[in-house]
Amino acid sequence: MLKKILAVLCLSCLLSACVAGRKETAPAVPQAAGGPVRITILHMNDVYEIAPVSGGKEGGLARVAALRDRLLAENPNTVTVLAGDLFSPSALGTAPYAQSRLAGRQIVAAMNALGLDYITFGNHEFDLKKEQFHERLKESQFTWISSNCFDQDGKAFPAVLDSKIIEVQGVKVGIFGVTLNSNKADYVSYKDPFVIAQEKIAELRPKTDILIALTHLNYQDDIALANRFPELDLILGGHEHENMQLLRGKDFTPIFKADANARTVYVHELRWDKAAAQPLSVSSRLERVTDALPEQEKTAKVVAEWQQIGYEGFRKAGFEPERTVTVSTEELDGLEASVRNHSTRLTELLMQGMLRAAPGTELAICNSGSIRIDDVLPAGRITEYDVIRILPFGGDIVTTKMKGSLLRKMLDQGLKNKGGGSYLQTANVSGGNGQPWLINGKKLNDKKIYSVAALEYLLKVGDSGLEFLVKNPGAPVLENKGDIRKALIAELKTVFGK
Repeated sequence: MLKKILAVLCLSCLLSACVAGRKETAPAVPQAAGGPVRITILHMNDVYEIAPVSGGKEGGLARVAALRDRLLAENPNTVTVLAGDLFSPSALGTAPYAQSRLAGRQIVAAMNALGLDYITFGNHEFDLKKEQFHERLKESQFTWISSNCFDQDGKAFPAVLDSKIIEVQGVKVGIFGVTLNSNKADYVSYKDPFVIAQEKIAELRPKTDILIALTHLNYQDDIALANRFPELDLILGGHEHENMQLLRGKDFTPIFKADANARTVYVHELRWDKAAAQPLSVSSRLERVTDALPEQEKTAKVVAEWQQIGYEGFRKAGFEPERTVTVSTEELDGLEASVRNHSTRLTELLMQGMLRAAPGTELAICNSGSIRIDDVLPAGRITEYDVIRILPFGGDIVTTKMKGSLLRKMLDQGLKNKGGGSYLQTANVSGGNGQPWLINGKKLNDKKIYSVAALEYLLKVGDSGLEFLVKNPGAPVLENKGDIRKALIAELKTVFGK
Protein backbone atom coordinates (compact mmCIF):
# COMPACT_ATOMS: atom_id res chain seq x y z
CA MET A 1 0.00 0.00 0.00
CA LEU A 2 1.06 3.54 -0.65
CA LYS A 3 1.73 5.68 2.38
CA LYS A 4 0.45 9.18 2.88
CA ILE A 5 3.22 11.78 2.79
CA LEU A 6 3.10 14.85 5.04
CA ALA A 7 4.62 18.22 4.29
CA VAL A 8 4.18 21.01 6.81
CA LEU A 9 4.24 24.59 5.57
CA CYS A 10 3.85 27.83 7.53
CA LEU A 11 1.80 30.35 5.57
CA SER A 12 0.56 33.64 7.03
CA CYS A 13 0.95 32.24 10.57
CA LEU A 14 -1.48 29.43 9.74
CA LEU A 15 -0.72 25.76 10.11
CA SER A 16 -0.98 23.95 6.79
CA ALA A 17 -0.60 20.22 6.32
CA CYS A 18 -0.45 18.45 2.99
CA VAL A 19 -1.28 14.78 2.94
CA ALA A 20 -0.85 13.01 -0.37
CA GLY A 21 -1.58 9.47 -1.38
CA ARG A 22 -4.32 6.90 -1.65
CA LYS A 23 -4.34 3.15 -1.37
CA GLU A 24 -3.69 1.08 -4.47
CA THR A 25 -6.74 -0.91 -3.43
CA ALA A 26 -9.09 2.05 -4.01
CA PRO A 27 -12.28 0.74 -5.63
CA ALA A 28 -12.84 1.21 -9.34
CA VAL A 29 -15.98 3.33 -9.10
CA PRO A 30 -17.05 5.93 -11.69
CA GLN A 31 -14.87 9.04 -11.46
CA ALA A 32 -15.36 12.65 -12.47
CA ALA A 33 -14.95 13.51 -16.10
CA GLY A 34 -12.69 16.34 -17.20
CA GLY A 35 -9.83 16.13 -14.73
CA PRO A 36 -9.32 16.32 -10.96
CA VAL A 37 -12.24 17.03 -8.62
CA ARG A 38 -11.81 19.46 -5.71
CA ILE A 39 -13.82 19.04 -2.52
CA THR A 40 -13.51 21.52 0.35
CA ILE A 41 -14.46 20.56 3.92
CA LEU A 42 -15.01 23.24 6.57
CA HIS A 43 -14.54 21.46 9.90
CA MET A 44 -15.58 22.64 13.39
CA ASN A 45 -15.98 20.94 16.74
CA ASP A 46 -17.16 21.69 20.28
CA VAL A 47 -19.11 24.86 19.52
CA TYR A 48 -21.18 26.18 22.43
CA GLU A 49 -21.27 29.95 21.89
CA ILE A 50 -23.12 31.62 19.04
CA ALA A 51 -21.43 35.00 19.57
CA PRO A 52 -17.73 35.89 19.59
CA VAL A 53 -15.64 35.03 22.65
CA SER A 54 -12.37 36.38 24.08
CA GLY A 55 -13.81 39.84 24.47
CA GLY A 56 -15.25 39.69 20.96
CA LYS A 57 -11.90 39.06 19.32
CA GLU A 58 -12.33 35.36 18.47
CA GLY A 59 -15.02 32.98 17.27
CA GLY A 60 -18.59 33.87 16.37
CA LEU A 61 -20.83 31.88 14.05
CA ALA A 62 -21.59 34.88 11.83
CA ARG A 63 -17.85 35.07 11.06
CA VAL A 64 -17.72 31.34 10.34
CA ALA A 65 -20.70 31.80 8.02
CA ALA A 66 -18.79 34.51 6.15
CA LEU A 67 -15.80 32.19 5.81
CA ARG A 68 -18.10 29.46 4.52
CA ASP A 69 -19.54 31.86 1.93
CA ARG A 70 -16.02 32.66 0.75
CA LEU A 71 -15.13 28.98 0.46
CA LEU A 72 -18.32 28.27 -1.48
CA ALA A 73 -17.53 31.10 -3.88
CA GLU A 74 -14.10 29.59 -4.45
CA ASN A 75 -15.40 26.03 -4.71
CA PRO A 76 -19.11 25.13 -4.93
CA ASN A 77 -18.15 21.63 -3.75
CA THR A 78 -17.81 22.81 -0.15
CA VAL A 79 -19.17 20.76 2.75
CA THR A 80 -19.44 22.01 6.36
CA VAL A 81 -19.15 19.49 9.20
CA LEU A 82 -19.12 19.58 13.00
CA ALA A 83 -17.47 16.84 15.06
CA GLY A 84 -19.81 16.89 18.03
CA ASP A 85 -20.87 19.02 21.02
CA LEU A 86 -23.42 21.60 19.97
CA PHE A 87 -26.53 21.49 22.17
CA SER A 88 -24.70 21.94 25.48
CA PRO A 89 -23.15 23.31 27.61
CA SER A 90 -23.51 27.03 27.03
CA ALA A 91 -24.33 30.03 29.15
CA LEU A 92 -27.08 31.21 26.82
CA GLY A 93 -28.58 27.74 26.77
CA THR A 94 -29.34 28.00 30.49
CA ALA A 95 -31.55 31.07 30.02
CA PRO A 96 -35.17 30.55 31.15
CA TYR A 97 -37.49 30.18 28.15
CA ALA A 98 -41.04 28.87 27.70
CA GLN A 99 -41.34 27.20 31.11
CA SER A 100 -37.96 25.56 30.57
CA ARG A 101 -34.61 26.77 29.21
CA LEU A 102 -33.23 27.59 25.78
CA ALA A 103 -31.34 24.29 25.96
CA GLY A 104 -29.66 24.58 22.55
CA ARG A 105 -32.49 26.23 20.57
CA GLN A 106 -30.28 29.24 19.95
CA ILE A 107 -27.32 27.36 18.51
CA VAL A 108 -29.42 25.08 16.30
CA ALA A 109 -31.03 28.20 14.83
CA ALA A 110 -27.61 29.79 14.26
CA MET A 111 -26.23 26.65 12.61
CA ASN A 112 -29.30 26.45 10.39
CA ALA A 113 -28.59 30.01 9.25
CA LEU A 114 -24.88 29.31 8.80
CA GLY A 115 -25.55 26.28 6.60
CA LEU A 116 -24.04 23.39 8.54
CA ASP A 117 -24.30 20.20 6.48
CA TYR A 118 -23.31 17.22 8.64
CA ILE A 119 -22.73 16.64 12.35
CA THR A 120 -22.12 13.73 14.68
CA PHE A 121 -23.11 13.55 18.33
CA GLY A 122 -20.83 14.84 21.05
CA ASN A 123 -21.16 13.53 24.59
CA HIS A 124 -22.72 16.84 25.69
CA GLU A 125 -25.65 16.50 23.30
CA PHE A 126 -27.03 14.17 25.95
CA ASP A 127 -26.87 16.78 28.73
CA LEU A 128 -30.35 17.75 27.59
CA LYS A 129 -33.51 16.14 28.87
CA LYS A 130 -35.01 13.58 26.50
CA GLU A 131 -37.79 15.87 25.29
CA GLN A 132 -35.37 18.76 24.73
CA PHE A 133 -32.97 16.51 22.83
CA HIS A 134 -35.68 15.29 20.46
CA GLU A 135 -36.93 18.84 19.89
CA ARG A 136 -33.42 19.98 18.91
CA LEU A 137 -33.16 17.08 16.44
CA LYS A 138 -36.46 18.14 14.86
CA GLU A 139 -35.32 21.76 14.59
CA SER A 140 -32.04 20.80 12.88
CA GLN A 141 -31.96 21.57 9.16
CA PHE A 142 -28.61 19.80 8.92
CA THR A 143 -28.00 16.06 8.87
CA TRP A 144 -27.03 14.09 11.97
CA ILE A 145 -24.80 11.06 11.38
CA SER A 146 -24.17 8.60 14.19
CA SER A 147 -23.05 5.02 13.83
CA ASN A 148 -22.84 4.09 17.52
CA CYS A 149 -25.40 6.19 19.47
CA PHE A 150 -28.98 4.97 19.72
CA ASP A 151 -32.09 5.42 21.83
CA GLN A 152 -32.65 3.43 25.00
CA ASP A 153 -34.08 0.55 22.94
CA GLY A 154 -31.05 0.41 20.64
CA LYS A 155 -32.90 2.00 17.72
CA ALA A 156 -31.72 4.94 15.63
CA PHE A 157 -32.89 8.36 16.75
CA PRO A 158 -35.42 9.94 14.35
CA ALA A 159 -33.86 11.25 11.12
CA VAL A 160 -30.33 10.31 12.27
CA LEU A 161 -28.31 8.43 9.64
CA ASP A 162 -25.79 5.73 10.50
CA SER A 163 -23.57 6.87 7.59
CA LYS A 164 -23.70 8.97 4.46
CA ILE A 165 -22.21 8.73 0.99
CA ILE A 166 -21.88 12.08 -0.76
CA GLU A 167 -21.31 12.07 -4.50
CA VAL A 168 -19.41 15.04 -5.94
CA GLN A 169 -18.91 14.99 -9.72
CA GLY A 170 -18.75 11.22 -9.61
CA VAL A 171 -16.40 11.03 -6.63
CA LYS A 172 -17.99 9.18 -3.71
CA VAL A 173 -17.18 10.34 -0.18
CA GLY A 174 -18.28 8.16 2.72
CA ILE A 175 -18.81 9.53 6.24
CA PHE A 176 -19.61 7.69 9.44
CA GLY A 177 -19.69 9.05 12.99
CA VAL A 178 -18.69 7.67 16.39
CA THR A 179 -18.93 9.15 19.90
CA LEU A 180 -17.45 8.33 23.28
CA ASN A 181 -19.91 7.09 25.90
CA SER A 182 -19.11 9.45 28.77
CA ASN A 183 -22.62 10.91 29.19
CA LYS A 184 -24.91 8.02 29.97
CA ALA A 185 -28.35 9.60 29.92
CA ASP A 186 -31.17 7.11 30.40
CA TYR A 187 -32.53 7.74 26.89
CA VAL A 188 -29.31 6.90 25.03
CA SER A 189 -27.39 3.66 24.45
CA TYR A 190 -23.97 3.20 22.89
CA LYS A 191 -22.14 0.55 20.90
CA ASP A 192 -18.38 0.17 20.97
CA PRO A 193 -16.96 2.77 18.55
CA PHE A 194 -14.19 0.43 17.36
CA VAL A 195 -16.56 -2.45 16.63
CA ILE A 196 -18.85 -0.07 14.76
CA ALA A 197 -15.94 1.53 12.88
CA GLN A 198 -14.88 -1.90 11.65
CA GLU A 199 -18.43 -2.61 10.45
CA LYS A 200 -18.85 0.74 8.72
CA ILE A 201 -15.44 0.52 7.02
CA ALA A 202 -16.28 -2.94 5.70
CA GLU A 203 -19.59 -1.59 4.39
CA LEU A 204 -18.42 1.76 2.98
CA ARG A 205 -14.89 1.17 1.72
CA PRO A 206 -15.91 -0.87 -1.34
CA LYS A 207 -18.51 1.77 -2.28
CA THR A 208 -16.43 4.92 -1.87
CA ASP A 209 -13.35 6.69 -3.15
CA ILE A 210 -12.75 8.68 0.06
CA LEU A 211 -13.66 7.51 3.56
CA ILE A 212 -13.94 9.89 6.52
CA ALA A 213 -14.55 9.19 10.21
CA LEU A 214 -16.31 12.09 11.92
CA THR A 215 -15.49 11.45 15.58
CA HIS A 216 -16.10 12.79 19.05
CA LEU A 217 -13.53 10.69 20.91
CA ASN A 218 -10.54 11.50 23.06
CA TYR A 219 -7.40 11.83 20.98
CA GLN A 220 -5.96 8.53 22.27
CA ASP A 221 -8.98 6.73 20.79
CA ASP A 222 -8.63 8.65 17.54
CA ILE A 223 -5.02 7.48 17.39
CA ALA A 224 -6.14 3.90 18.09
CA LEU A 225 -8.70 4.24 15.30
CA ALA A 226 -5.99 5.31 12.86
CA ASN A 227 -3.69 2.50 13.99
CA ARG A 228 -6.35 -0.19 13.65
CA PHE A 229 -7.99 1.00 10.44
CA PRO A 230 -5.55 2.26 7.79
CA GLU A 231 -8.46 2.15 5.33
CA LEU A 232 -9.54 5.56 6.68
CA ASP A 233 -8.45 8.59 4.70
CA LEU A 234 -9.29 11.27 7.27
CA ILE A 235 -10.31 11.45 10.92
CA LEU A 236 -12.09 14.73 11.64
CA GLY A 237 -12.48 14.91 15.39
CA GLY A 238 -13.55 16.90 18.40
CA HIS A 239 -13.76 16.70 22.21
CA GLU A 240 -10.35 18.08 23.29
CA HIS A 241 -11.18 21.80 22.72
CA GLU A 242 -7.63 22.39 21.48
CA ASN A 243 -6.43 22.26 17.90
CA MET A 244 -4.26 19.34 16.94
CA GLN A 245 -2.92 17.60 13.89
CA LEU A 246 -1.57 14.08 14.11
CA LEU A 247 -0.42 11.42 11.66
CA ARG A 248 -0.85 7.88 12.90
CA GLY A 249 -1.02 4.33 11.62
CA LYS A 250 0.93 2.50 8.95
CA ASP A 251 -0.55 4.73 6.25
CA PHE A 252 -0.04 7.95 8.27
CA THR A 253 -3.76 8.66 8.57
CA PRO A 254 -4.29 12.34 9.42
CA ILE A 255 -6.26 13.31 12.54
CA PHE A 256 -7.48 16.89 12.93
CA LYS A 257 -9.25 18.83 15.69
CA ALA A 258 -9.93 22.56 15.87
CA ASP A 259 -10.29 24.82 18.90
CA ALA A 260 -13.59 25.01 20.78
CA ASN A 261 -16.13 27.77 20.18
CA ALA A 262 -14.89 28.26 16.61
CA ARG A 263 -11.80 30.16 17.69
CA THR A 264 -10.32 28.17 14.84
CA VAL A 265 -11.70 25.94 12.13
CA TYR A 266 -9.96 23.55 9.79
CA VAL A 267 -10.28 23.89 6.03
CA HIS A 268 -9.46 20.65 4.24
CA GLU A 269 -8.91 20.79 0.48
CA LEU A 270 -9.38 17.33 -1.05
CA ARG A 271 -8.23 16.71 -4.62
CA TRP A 272 -9.19 13.51 -6.41
CA ASP A 273 -7.41 12.67 -9.65
CA LYS A 274 -8.20 9.19 -10.84
CA ALA A 275 -5.46 9.42 -13.47
CA ALA A 276 -2.76 9.91 -10.82
CA ALA A 277 -0.79 7.07 -9.25
CA GLN A 278 -1.99 8.35 -5.88
CA PRO A 279 -5.50 9.65 -6.62
CA LEU A 280 -6.18 11.49 -3.34
CA SER A 281 -4.29 14.47 -1.99
CA VAL A 282 -5.39 16.50 1.05
CA SER A 283 -4.17 19.95 2.00
CA SER A 284 -5.40 21.16 5.40
CA ARG A 285 -5.01 24.52 7.06
CA LEU A 286 -6.02 25.85 10.45
CA GLU A 287 -7.93 29.11 10.06
CA ARG A 288 -8.19 31.52 12.97
CA VAL A 289 -11.65 33.07 13.30
CA THR A 290 -11.04 36.63 14.49
CA ASP A 291 -12.53 40.10 14.29
CA ALA A 292 -10.60 40.51 11.04
CA LEU A 293 -13.34 38.42 9.42
CA PRO A 294 -16.61 40.13 8.50
CA GLU A 295 -19.91 38.84 9.87
CA GLN A 296 -22.43 37.31 7.50
CA GLU A 297 -25.59 39.40 7.86
CA LYS A 298 -28.10 36.54 7.88
CA THR A 299 -26.39 34.57 10.65
CA ALA A 300 -25.53 37.73 12.62
CA LYS A 301 -29.24 38.65 12.69
CA VAL A 302 -30.20 35.20 14.04
CA VAL A 303 -27.46 35.39 16.67
CA ALA A 304 -28.61 38.84 17.82
CA GLU A 305 -32.26 37.72 18.04
CA TRP A 306 -31.47 34.70 20.19
CA GLN A 307 -29.07 36.64 22.38
CA GLN A 308 -31.85 39.07 23.23
CA ILE A 309 -34.28 36.20 23.90
CA GLY A 310 -31.72 34.68 26.26
CA TYR A 311 -30.98 38.00 27.95
CA GLU A 312 -34.68 38.55 28.61
CA GLY A 313 -34.85 35.13 30.25
CA PHE A 314 -31.93 36.00 32.50
CA ARG A 315 -33.59 39.29 33.45
CA LYS A 316 -36.63 37.37 34.62
CA ALA A 317 -34.27 35.25 36.74
CA GLY A 318 -32.84 38.32 38.45
CA PHE A 319 -29.78 39.02 36.32
CA GLU A 320 -29.07 41.97 34.04
CA PRO A 321 -26.74 40.45 31.42
CA GLU A 322 -25.47 43.71 29.95
CA ARG A 323 -24.89 45.42 33.28
CA THR A 324 -21.25 46.12 34.12
CA VAL A 325 -20.10 44.29 37.24
CA THR A 326 -16.66 45.85 37.34
CA VAL A 327 -13.69 46.83 35.22
CA SER A 328 -10.85 44.38 35.86
CA THR A 329 -7.19 45.34 35.68
CA GLU A 330 -6.00 41.86 34.71
CA GLU A 331 -7.05 39.02 32.46
CA LEU A 332 -9.00 36.17 34.00
CA ASP A 333 -8.20 32.69 32.69
CA GLY A 334 -11.15 30.32 32.59
CA LEU A 335 -9.84 28.00 29.88
CA GLU A 336 -10.79 24.39 30.48
CA ALA A 337 -7.16 23.33 30.01
CA SER A 338 -6.21 25.69 32.85
CA VAL A 339 -8.94 25.36 35.48
CA ARG A 340 -9.00 21.55 35.29
CA ASN A 341 -5.29 21.37 36.05
CA HIS A 342 -4.37 24.26 38.36
CA SER A 343 -5.65 27.43 39.95
CA THR A 344 -5.86 30.70 38.01
CA ARG A 345 -6.62 34.26 38.98
CA LEU A 346 -10.24 33.63 38.05
CA THR A 347 -10.53 30.55 40.28
CA GLU A 348 -8.79 32.38 43.14
CA LEU A 349 -11.43 35.12 42.96
CA LEU A 350 -14.23 32.55 42.77
CA MET A 351 -13.01 30.64 45.80
CA GLN A 352 -12.43 33.78 47.85
CA GLY A 353 -15.96 34.82 46.92
CA MET A 354 -17.26 31.55 48.33
CA LEU A 355 -15.41 32.15 51.60
CA ARG A 356 -16.73 35.71 51.81
CA ALA A 357 -20.29 34.45 51.24
CA ALA A 358 -19.90 31.94 54.06
CA PRO A 359 -18.25 33.80 56.96
CA GLY A 360 -16.77 31.56 59.62
CA THR A 361 -15.75 28.79 57.24
CA GLU A 362 -12.10 27.78 57.15
CA LEU A 363 -11.81 26.68 53.55
CA ALA A 364 -13.80 26.51 50.32
CA ILE A 365 -14.12 23.78 47.70
CA CYS A 366 -15.66 23.71 44.21
CA ASN A 367 -15.41 21.27 41.31
CA SER A 368 -13.67 22.82 38.30
CA GLY A 369 -16.35 21.42 35.97
CA SER A 370 -18.69 24.10 37.26
CA ILE A 371 -16.54 26.63 35.39
CA ARG A 372 -17.60 26.36 31.75
CA ILE A 373 -16.50 29.58 30.08
CA ASP A 374 -13.45 27.96 28.39
CA ASP A 375 -12.21 31.45 27.62
CA VAL A 376 -9.86 34.14 28.87
CA LEU A 377 -11.61 37.36 29.86
CA PRO A 378 -9.28 40.21 28.91
CA ALA A 379 -8.64 43.07 31.32
CA GLY A 380 -11.53 45.51 31.11
CA ARG A 381 -15.30 45.51 31.45
CA ILE A 382 -16.91 42.44 32.99
CA THR A 383 -20.68 42.07 32.64
CA GLU A 384 -23.17 39.91 34.47
CA TYR A 385 -23.39 37.80 31.33
CA ASP A 386 -19.65 37.13 31.61
CA VAL A 387 -20.32 35.78 35.10
CA ILE A 388 -23.13 33.61 33.72
CA ARG A 389 -20.70 32.34 31.07
CA ILE A 390 -18.23 31.44 33.80
CA LEU A 391 -20.83 29.59 35.88
CA PRO A 392 -23.76 28.76 33.55
CA PHE A 393 -25.15 26.07 35.84
CA GLY A 394 -25.04 28.30 38.90
CA GLY A 395 -25.62 26.35 42.08
CA ASP A 396 -25.74 27.31 45.72
CA ILE A 397 -22.92 27.62 48.22
CA VAL A 398 -23.57 25.61 51.36
CA THR A 399 -21.69 25.12 54.60
CA THR A 400 -20.78 21.81 56.14
CA LYS A 401 -18.60 20.44 58.88
CA MET A 402 -16.40 17.45 58.22
CA LYS A 403 -13.72 15.50 60.00
CA GLY A 404 -10.15 15.97 58.81
CA SER A 405 -9.91 12.37 57.65
CA LEU A 406 -12.85 12.86 55.26
CA LEU A 407 -11.45 16.19 54.11
CA ARG A 408 -8.12 14.51 53.36
CA LYS A 409 -9.87 11.80 51.34
CA MET A 410 -11.70 14.48 49.33
CA LEU A 411 -8.56 16.52 48.66
CA ASP A 412 -6.58 13.42 47.66
CA GLN A 413 -9.30 12.37 45.22
CA GLY A 414 -9.65 15.88 43.84
CA LEU A 415 -5.94 15.85 43.02
CA LYS A 416 -6.28 12.45 41.33
CA ASN A 417 -9.02 13.98 39.18
CA LYS A 418 -6.58 16.48 37.66
CA GLY A 419 -7.44 17.12 34.03
CA GLY A 420 -11.15 16.45 34.52
CA GLY A 421 -14.15 18.38 35.74
CA SER A 422 -13.99 16.82 39.19
CA TYR A 423 -10.57 18.35 39.83
CA LEU A 424 -11.09 20.58 42.87
CA GLN A 425 -10.50 24.28 43.15
CA THR A 426 -9.93 25.39 46.75
CA ALA A 427 -9.32 28.35 49.04
CA ASN A 428 -7.09 28.25 52.13
CA VAL A 429 -5.73 24.85 51.07
CA SER A 430 -2.17 24.10 49.97
CA GLY A 431 0.10 21.07 49.69
CA GLY A 432 -0.56 17.76 48.03
CA ASN A 433 1.65 16.14 45.37
CA GLY A 434 3.69 14.36 48.01
CA GLN A 435 3.55 17.27 50.45
CA PRO A 436 1.28 17.36 53.54
CA TRP A 437 -2.05 19.09 53.12
CA LEU A 438 -2.16 22.47 54.83
CA ILE A 439 -5.34 24.26 55.91
CA ASN A 440 -4.69 27.95 56.52
CA GLY A 441 -1.00 27.12 56.70
CA LYS A 442 -1.40 24.41 59.33
CA LYS A 443 -1.04 20.69 58.74
CA LEU A 444 -4.37 18.96 58.21
CA ASN A 445 -5.47 17.16 61.38
CA ASP A 446 -7.44 13.98 60.69
CA LYS A 447 -9.30 14.27 64.00
CA LYS A 448 -10.24 17.93 63.78
CA ILE A 449 -13.67 19.07 62.58
CA TYR A 450 -13.36 21.64 59.81
CA SER A 451 -15.96 24.19 58.72
CA VAL A 452 -16.18 24.13 54.93
CA ALA A 453 -17.90 26.22 52.22
CA ALA A 454 -18.73 23.93 49.31
CA LEU A 455 -20.78 23.94 46.14
CA GLU A 456 -24.00 22.13 46.97
CA TYR A 457 -23.62 19.99 43.86
CA LEU A 458 -20.70 18.13 45.45
CA LEU A 459 -22.72 17.14 48.52
CA LYS A 460 -26.12 16.46 46.94
CA VAL A 461 -25.43 15.28 43.37
CA GLY A 462 -21.76 14.30 43.31
CA ASP A 463 -18.96 14.24 40.77
CA SER A 464 -16.70 11.58 39.30
CA GLY A 465 -14.62 9.93 42.03
CA LEU A 466 -16.25 12.08 44.72
CA GLU A 467 -19.48 10.14 45.06
CA PHE A 468 -18.63 9.33 48.68
CA LEU A 469 -19.57 12.93 49.58
CA VAL A 470 -23.18 12.61 48.43
CA LYS A 471 -25.57 12.67 51.39
CA ASN A 472 -22.67 11.61 53.59
CA PRO A 473 -23.59 11.97 57.28
CA GLY A 474 -19.98 13.04 57.81
CA ALA A 475 -20.56 16.07 55.58
CA PRO A 476 -24.11 17.34 56.30
CA VAL A 477 -25.51 20.38 54.52
CA LEU A 478 -25.92 23.00 57.25
CA GLU A 479 -26.66 26.42 55.77
CA ASN A 480 -27.42 27.74 52.29
CA LYS A 481 -25.42 30.86 51.44
CA GLY A 482 -26.89 31.61 48.02
CA ASP A 483 -26.01 31.46 44.33
CA ILE A 484 -22.31 31.06 43.59
CA ARG A 485 -22.67 33.56 40.72
CA LYS A 486 -23.81 36.25 43.15
CA ALA A 487 -20.79 35.47 45.32
CA LEU A 488 -18.44 35.90 42.34
CA ILE A 489 -20.08 39.20 41.41
CA ALA A 490 -19.60 40.46 44.95
CA GLU A 491 -15.96 39.39 44.97
CA LEU A 492 -15.22 41.04 41.63
CA LYS A 493 -16.70 44.29 42.93
CA THR A 494 -14.67 44.04 46.12
CA VAL A 495 -11.39 43.45 44.30
CA PHE A 496 -11.74 45.70 41.24
CA GLY A 497 -14.36 48.19 42.40
CA LYS A 498 -17.95 48.81 41.32
